[in-house]
Amino acid sequence: MRERLPLWLQDRCEMRPRAVAAVGVVLLAAVGFAGQQYWSARPRAVTVPAVVAPGAVPAAAMAPAGAPAAGVGAGGAGGTGGTARIVVDVSGKVRDPGVRRLPAGSRVEDALAAAGGVRPGTDTTGLNRARVLVDGEQVVVGAPAQPPPPAGAGGGAGSGPGAVPGSGLGPGPLSLGSATVAQLDGLPGVGPVLAQHIVDFRTARGGFRSVEELRQVDGIGERRFADLRTLVRP
Repeated sequence: MRERLPLWLQDRCEMRPRAVAAVGVVLLAAVGFAGQQYWSARPRAVTVPAVVAPGAVPAAAMAPAGAPAAGVGAGGAGGTGGTARIVVDVSGKVRDPGVRRLPAGSRVEDALAAAGGVRPGTDTTGLNRARVLVDGEQVVVGAPAQPPPPAGAGGGAGSGPGAVPGSGLGPGPLSLGSATVAQLDGLPGVGPVLAQHIVDFRTARGGFRSVEELRQVDGIGERRFADLRTLVRP
């Protein structure tokens, strides 16, 4: 049968050694490529990251950058056992007066440190640096201390010469810029709630520039302002 085919066709069908070698090389390359693909696609073990419980994260790592540690006073005076905050107004002869937010339980020394310290030459004899601060109060540095009530005045303290009637705070009008909540509570018609409103207004406005601003305090009407205007000063 083969002899009957044309010579050119017999030549094409003949398997020469060179052709066999070429086919073998191609087959080996195909097998190698298939093996490489299979090896790269094989299943691999994946390591699951450890789950960290919320309680295991240190508190210092979760706190915002620059935040002070809980329970440490601004001036290092101690006495700050919680994380609650209080707001006080530091004014007078300090380097940086203004409203300061301190940990609850801070003392006057902490407020002075937060305000940059007392200016040189300021007389602080009447200032109790160890006193615990209360929220909303004002610390005035270098101002003359309020005179004590007359001795033996008792319930009629306001009847002494030059005293503020019904206040028990001694002679002269009460300063709205430095009076505490307890002192404002002693004014006629002013209770602890209204006294706190006066302190909050003073803190928000940075003090009283005139007695007339007392009209803007929540809870003080015209009648009550008329009773207080002669008993207070800015």
